[in-house]
Amino acid sequence: MKNIAVIGAGTMGNGIAHVFAQKGFKVNLIDVSTTSLEKALATISNNLDRMLAKGSITELEKEATLANLSTYTEIAKGVANAELVVEAATENVDLKLKIFEQLEAAAPASCILASNTSSISITKIASATKRPDKVIGMHFMNPVPIMKLVEIIRGYSTSKETMDSIVEMTKTLDKIPVEANDYPGFVSNRILVPMINEAIYALYEGVAGVEEIDQVMMLGMAHPMGPLQLADFVGLDVALSICNVLYQGFGNPKYAPCPLLVNMVQAGKLGVKSGEGFYSYEGGYKNKVVSSQFKK
Repeated sequence: MKNIAVIGAGTMGNGIAHVFAQKGFKVNLIDVSTTSLEKALATISNNLDRMLAKGSITELEKEATLANLSTYTEIAKGVANAELVVEAATENVDLKLKIFEQLEAAAPASCILASNTSSISITKIASATKRPDKVIGMHFMNPVPIMKLVEIIRGYSTSKETMDSIVEMTKTLDKIPVEANDYPGFVSNRILVPMINEAIYALYEGVAGVEEIDQVMMLGMAHPMGPLQLADFVGLDVALSICNVLYQGFGNPKYAPCPLLVNMVQAGKLGVKSGEGFYSYEGGYKNKVVSSQFKK
């Protein structure tokens, strides 16, 4: 496989496009917004400049990576010659089902269809196609160019051939594939998001403050980032969405999202992306704790 299409030019999509292009794949980056596509290319170029400054790539490698990237605003045109499509759209099940319906109609019959979903059922996504054996999960970690893990999720009908092909391709990206079966949250978010939700409950119930909770997990558990700051980086809306997937998928009240998380999302306090979550992010950097409205 040499021709890759990536759907969604946001943080995950541009990162995925970056790593494929850097490894010599021809990448079509697809998004309905030309502004998002332009921003994605600028982000990739800036990230390559940082790598160049560190001496990890050469100027020729930077130019070759950018030359491997093309942009499209229409799915049908962008996937016409694709051998692999990686969908990295917003974590919304209805949107993903709609995209996979379009992919079924537009992508070559031999094309593998992958989703970067962090929690939504691959089996459900595959039901929107007539090729469920060729539908698989490729859950990259953020930031994609740096993080080594790719969670490879096997849907109910995903074939061994598809699984083996994507595992081997992941290795060519200098990533480490870890296989998982298709249950809510897979492995990563089934463990991570309940921890984040519990940290929010500890704050909501007045057990400790924002910085104190984060310090306990960083200094006591050797986490590189505290769970509340991590929630800000993940996006509180994304964390809430995954909580709901877990809660609905397992029917277990232990996965119910904390009321504080629900309220913050409803108030538009989504973390880094909105400039404010548990911390404020003036200019894109963590500045201070936002102390209002945290307790019951």
